[in-house]
Amino acid sequence: MEPCQLSAAQAAVLIKERKLSAEELVRSCLERISARDALVRAWLHLEPDAAIRAAREADKRPPTGPLHGIPIGVKDVIDTLDYPTTQNSPIYPGLRVGRDAACVGLVRGAGGLILGKTDTVEFASSGRKALTRNPYNPAHTPGGTSSGSGAAVADFMVPLAFGTQTSGSLIRPAAFNGIYAMKPTWNRVSREGLRMYAASLDTVGWYGREVADLTLMGQALGLPLHGATIPLRGLRVGLCRTPMWSQIEPAGANALQQAAERLADAGAIVEPLELPERFADLRAAHSAIGQREAGIAFLPEYVNAYPLLAQEIRDKVENTAGISDQTLLDSYALADACRPVFDGLFGASLDVVLAPSAPGEAPEGLHTTGNAVFNTTWTLLHVPCVNIPAGVGASNLPVGVQLIGPRLSDARLLAIAQTLAPVIDVDPQRGLRELW
Repeated sequence: MEPCQLSAAQAAVLIKERKLSAEELVRSCLERISARDALVRAWLHLEPDAAIRAAREADKRPPTGPLHGIPIGVKDVIDTLDYPTTQNSPIYPGLRVGRDAACVGLVRGAGGLILGKTDTVEFASSGRKALTRNPYNPAHTPGGTSSGSGAAVADFMVPLAFGTQTSGSLIRPAAFNGIYAMKPTWNRVSREGLRMYAASLDTVGWYGREVADLTLMGQALGLPLHGATIPLRGLRVGLCRTPMWSQIEPAGANALQQAAERLADAGAIVEPLELPERFADLRAAHSAIGQREAGIAFLPEYVNAYPLLAQEIRDKVENTAGISDQTLLDSYALADACRPVFDGLFGASLDVVLAPSAPGEAPEGLHTTGNAVFNTTWTLLHVPCVNIPAGVGASNLPVGVQLIGPRLSDARLLAIAQTLAPVIDVDPQRGLRELW
């Protein structure tokens, strides 16, 4: 196995035991990028010589932090000291802000090495799409807006990468690329240094190739470790098809049903979960909040760089959708009311929710990043979500399901995911076979 094929957790153990050097791992990742990125197009900014120098410096120090010597990709809406943050916008070519975002600073403090910046939909919003292609079939989208980060982790270019989610920009690409993802509780990880789109929704998250990777990154970002293995037998799983079930595709429906059946066969107690009726209105509330808050976030570009600003973003600033102040207030009130109701569902009768991560497989074409219909409710509820690969559809492209917990249950949700993933992800080596 080449070093770049290792998961972050596997590589971290080998580096700590001095059986693998950070330089060997970084060079392997760079070789993979050289071989594949002309096709996949995951990266916007790389400085290979600087990355190798940083790896050599890491090899001179004794391993201390959990990410010592592990290369990490950063979505190009997150600031980094040593790379531009262009946000894939013609307004900010080559912009260097001269400091790290909080999440980047934390992973550096944990020993992580920033390998480069990954492609994104413009401002992680709308406008220019990423050039990134799905590693399994370049005619299909990798999802978005965290397009480059998801594809880079899937294609063995980097073991960990940051993404963000405002609608479904983290979980959906994870499903389309057949990898793991953690969207933590809203604001559980500092957003300082992230280009904001919708302040009530934007969430920093991350990608890996197994649950242990997500936990490793979470540890570096200040999430507590759960500390105990959660037994599968008797675990209560709520099978939630959501009020948007009419938009599911056969691949998504089959993946969810098979995951539920496998968990039940393994000893979990799987029961249907119907959300309260008013939760059906959360999707519209999410849209109203996102559009109105984006209008505030992008006003400076509208004033100072109007000709370079995408029409879709101008429309948000101008509120062409006509979202009234009362609609916005009602949307905030609905979200505020539903959050404690959802949290209150958990307890003796419910440990975790199982739901679709996306309608199905990645759509064909790079004009789209897919539909976030199965993500927006959870994003607005501010709850943590973990994507788990759950097989493939008729086009032989990955499909995912997500586990969801109440707010601030991030450590417990990762522990539950560690227990359930081997049952749901029955072919964890698929990427090694098909992409290598």
